[in-house]
Amino acid sequence: MKATIWHNPRCGTSRKTLEILTETPGVEVEVVDYLKTPPGREQLAELYREAGISAREGLRAKESLAADLDLAHVSEAALLDAMVANPILIERPIVRTEKGVRLCRPQDRVREIL
Repeated sequence: MKATIWHNPRCGTSRKTLEILTETPGVEVEVVDYLKTPPGREQLAELYREAGISAREGLRAKESLAADLDLAHVSEAALLDAMVANPILIERPIVRTEKGVRLCRPQDRVREIL
């Protein structure tokens, strides 16, 4: 099984999720450092659709930039635009396998798609 993780190596939850993936037999892991290689707008919207969450649920709201940009009451489209322009606003980690997509907070959510 192939798994792609949109990962931030400085994030403890992201590191723990990656550890679960790498320790699961038969899983081939592709790691995307999303701060260096962010998803495009369409890809991000698709990931959220597949995960069954809104852009607002995928927003890293506790990031100070979210408050600085006053994102509390903007549209889903504006949120996606802000996240693409500022990938630090994307909550992590996001994992995709053939069984689906999950925002893995907490990290054990990844087990749902393994």
